[in-house]
Amino acid sequence: MTEDHIDLEDAERVLEEGHYGMNKVKRRVLEFLAIRKLNPEGKGPILCLVGPPGVGKTSLGTALASAIGRKFVRVSLGGVRDEAEIRGHRRTYVGALPGRVIAGLKKAGTRNPVFLLDEIDKLATSLQGDPGAALLEVLDPEQNHTFSDHYLEVPFDLSKVMFIATANQTETIPPALRDRMEIIEVPSYAPFEKLVIARRHLLPKQVKLVGLREDQVVVSDDMLVRIIESYTREAGVRKLEQQLAAICRAAALEVSRTDAEVFELGEEALIDILGTPRYHPELAMRTRRPGVATGLAWTPVGGDLLFIESTRMPGKGHLSLTGHLGDVMKESAQAALAYVRTHARELGVPEDFLEREDIHIHFPAGGVPKDGPSAGVTIFTALTSLLTERPVRNDVAMTGEVTLRGDILPVGGIKEKVLAAHRGGIHRVILPAQNEHDLRDLPEGTRSALDFVFVHEMREALEVALSDEPAPVPEVPVSLPDKGVSGSDSTPQANA
Repeated sequence: MTEDHIDLEDAERVLEEGHYGMNKVKRRVLEFLAIRKLNPEGKGPILCLVGPPGVGKTSLGTALASAIGRKFVRVSLGGVRDEAEIRGHRRTYVGALPGRVIAGLKKAGTRNPVFLLDEIDKLATSLQGDPGAALLEVLDPEQNHTFSDHYLEVPFDLSKVMFIATANQTETIPPALRDRMEIIEVPSYAPFEKLVIARRHLLPKQVKLVGLREDQVVVSDDMLVRIIESYTREAGVRKLEQQLAAICRAAALEVSRTDAEVFELGEEALIDILGTPRYHPELAMRTRRPGVATGLAWTPVGGDLLFIESTRMPGKGHLSLTGHLGDVMKESAQAALAYVRTHARELGVPEDFLEREDIHIHFPAGGVPKDGPSAGVTIFTALTSLLTERPVRNDVAMTGEVTLRGDILPVGGIKEKVLAAHRGGIHRVILPAQNEHDLRDLPEGTRSALDFVFVHEMREALEVALSDEPAPVPEVPVSLPDKGVSGSDSTPQANA
């Protein structure tokens, strides 16, 4: 057994030094440690850190072990598909070994380490059994004091082990296993948080790795912001660290060649090292034409603006949907159209418009899969704008699920969506009223820079979004978000 040395002030210092932001997550870890200090014999919960790649889930487990003085063991469960990987093999088999849990304890040399189960959402099932089912006993505080490993053939007490799991999403974790863990959401980083992380942690680390002194590589805040906005598009900071590593390697080469004392990153050097910008800053699509609305989408790499275009043409009432859409988004469009037809007179729409016209709704960036219910209010606004010939304000973005009754239901991913709106030059955001409490998770700078309108039903959204006179067009280039270039990472699915 390793004796715990729980000093909450020291633990808080360790967490602050290693991780910027994530206040709710760090507070929950400190609560976890405080309970351990007050009741060492208690059965603590199994924590599961869920968040996008590169936000620091694994390093949080390392910091927790360091804060309390325990040994640290990490086991990656990605692709594990054999139940024997967890419970071990019976010794009658040639090459029999204990399971990964017992092997991890053997490696640590103690029976109470911090045990990190990495990528628990990527377990697989095969003919060799279900490793997720085998983990049910490991991660249940009421059962794991008598854990049975086939290799040992005697019960082993795992109740003193501090288990922490990590995952990118909860949907693929088996329900019974998910029920045994306390889910802690690890949010994505805002751009200014990435700037601080790059300045405090990533850049000094990469400078040290290439053998230079910290004062020999000069990268201004403006250059860091340019790298964050133009060369990375992610929720975490892993790609950002790779770009800074490329700059530091170029700096090492320059210093070695020319015996220069200092390498200062300028505009030309940035393009020479990293190439032309991969992404352009997201700009709201400025338009004076009716039928175009700006929505907000969530993706695994953060929020994004979602533009919805609609048009009508002579026809017989056919609705066309294009843009690589999932079934849920198609159903949202049908629900929005049904509401418009039902309340046509109240909305100022000709009641017989579908008798002589077809409607076509398009979602640009057609190569990117899109699904989810929260584009409903945006589709409804675009349709009403088209049919009433009133343009949508180009400084407004919106999100929310709609019903046939006209209610607007709450949606997820509010923090990432609002950050995308702020980044894209949006001034006003329309949100479901039931999502108002989600604003507490936003950085203060973003909250104060935007005007939030909370709505209960669709007609309230129209009052804010539509205008008889188009909003003034800011002097910015007309541009759609660049979804990447050939050779860059494939863009993940967007959930509206």
